[in-house]
Amino acid sequence: MRRTFISLSLALMALCGGASAAELKVLTAGAFKPVITALAPAFEQETGHRLVVDNDTAGALQRRIGKGEVFDVVVLTPAALDDLAKAGKVDAGTATRLARVGIGVAVKQGTPAPDIGSVAAFRQALLAARTVAYIDPAAGGSSGVYLSQLFATMGIAPQIQAKAVLVPDGLVAQRVVDGQAEIAIHQISEILAVPGAVLVGPIPAEIQNYTVYAGAMAVAPREPAAAKAFLALLGSTQARDVLEHKGMQGP
Repeated sequence: MRRTFISLSLALMALCGGASAAELKVLTAGAFKPVITALAPAFEQETGHRLVVDNDTAGALQRRIGKGEVFDVVVLTPAALDDLAKAGKVDAGTATRLARVGIGVAVKQGTPAPDIGSVAAFRQALLAARTVAYIDPAAGGSSGVYLSQLFATMGIAPQIQAKAVLVPDGLVAQRVVDGQAEIAIHQISEILAVPGAVLVGPIPAEIQNYTVYAGAMAVAPREPAAAKAFLALLGSTQARDVLEHKGMQGP
């Protein structure tokens, strides 16, 4: 990682040049927050800019921006960015695909890991668990929306709903650490961000769902040069090692 951050430092000096220090408000869907958190210190140190990072579900961020919340850079799904561009909230010309992430299963450290190696095994693990935590679909989180549809397709929606621990936002895997759920299902990057939670693995490939994340600038960012520099950093080759370390893949 040391070599990565040396490369990041050089890239940031080239991107920002002599721009004056600014405060940037960055809105991000939860799954991408660990990447931004990892990159923020180097960006702030090398540029003098300060990042104010706020995360929420993709659906909630789209609603907040739609209601007029001020921001400089946002990371959301491409579809959400398209909608916001049509509404005149983000600059479509700056939209850049950044990463994708799959869904995984987590348990508390020290507890037995269920077999999720096949669709049948995954289904049985869900039925056998006393409680299952995942993002509340009503909150607009990408994984929660997909999982609710998947459970219906698998024919186990009523059973899962009866023992579901629905999480409105934040880190679902924290529920297994706190003892509120036996297993948690969430995007892999967000599972890896929870100390005390263990990633059992991704859900089977046949039913895997990847969420793509893209970044864009506001139509009228308060500090355009700084916002452009940060967005360029998120899409740079120097950020790829950070993505992989946080459980994400390049777009």
